Amino acid sequence: MYRPEIKVLDCSIRDGGLMNNHQFSLDLVRKVYKALSEAGVDYIELGYRNSKKMFSADEYGPWKFCTDEDIYRAIDGIESNSKISVMADVGRVDMEDIKPASESPIDMIRTAVYVKDIDKAIAMTNTFSDLGYETTINIMALSRDQGFELDEALNQIENECQADVIYIVDSFGSMYQESVAHLVKKFKSVIKTKELGFHGHNNQQLAFSNTIEAIIHNANYLDGTIFGIGRAAGNCTLELLIGFLKNPKYTIRPILDLIAEDFIPMQRDLEWGYMIPYAMTGMTNNHPRAAMQFLKTEERDKYSAFYDEIYTKMD
Repeated sequence: MYRPEIKVLDCSIRDGGLMNNHQFSLDLVRKVYKALSEAGVDYIELGYRNSKKMFSADEYGPWKFCTDEDIYRAIDGIESNSKISVMADVGRVDMEDIKPASESPIDMIRTAVYVKDIDKAIAMTNTFSDLGYETTINIMALSRDQGFELDEALNQIENECQADVIYIVDSFGSMYQESVAHLVKKFKSVIKTKELGFHGHNNQQLAFSNTIEAIIHNANYLDGTIFGIGRAAGNCTLELLIGFLKNPKYTIRPILDLIAEDFIPMQRDLEWGYMIPYAMTGMTNNHPRAAMQFLKTEERDKYSAFYDEIYTKMD
């Protein structure tokens, strides 16, 4: 599907970092940045912009914090037309550390938020916008939050927020195409002055098809990751998304080489992607943390026991 207004954002390092405490080597990050730049991806998200006062730099790697200095080291000497994105979690950012965009290598800051904290997200986003950044609000866990509070949040965003893009996020990989279509239409009925985006997780192997559904209903900002790397079941695979879009500005070859050289070997250690426990949390609309913990145990192949456990908690 060729639509020139569509933008592709790769969040391999950011979302993939949730599987290894953001401990990717500088060499790997540079290889990812170079390959994505050659592939023509519009935005490359290199991690979170969290405060070192809240998280230990001994426990977490540099991509948990994404200082300007670390980003400069990652991109130094690499030719690129791609823009750089980072994610900011509500309540985890030292706003005084954020320089004006004119003094930073970062182009876009995406604010991740649950519906209940939308006031805080709007305040953060407006500050980022005033500093010259492109901005998004990524509303998480929308498979659970679709009541009147979401209606209020969308009206607030439309009337009070300077964000360029509002993202629908399927945090638990629980949505089906009908849910995606409903939410995009719902958002578009209120959000008239901003673009819409979609970020899917692959618990039920639907991240790619759900992204296509969002495209059909005119969501123009799309998240993907190389070989689907991401928390737990991972994300919409970038290589499939690029193949689907049929836009000549994107080329898949650099991504294929990177997958063969680095991501297939890395998957043996980080073990992201579709697995039965992740499918179960997706089916039951639950956060995958329980499945992630289960897979660390010696009982990790006792799927029926895990099934009984999560369904018992739902009763």
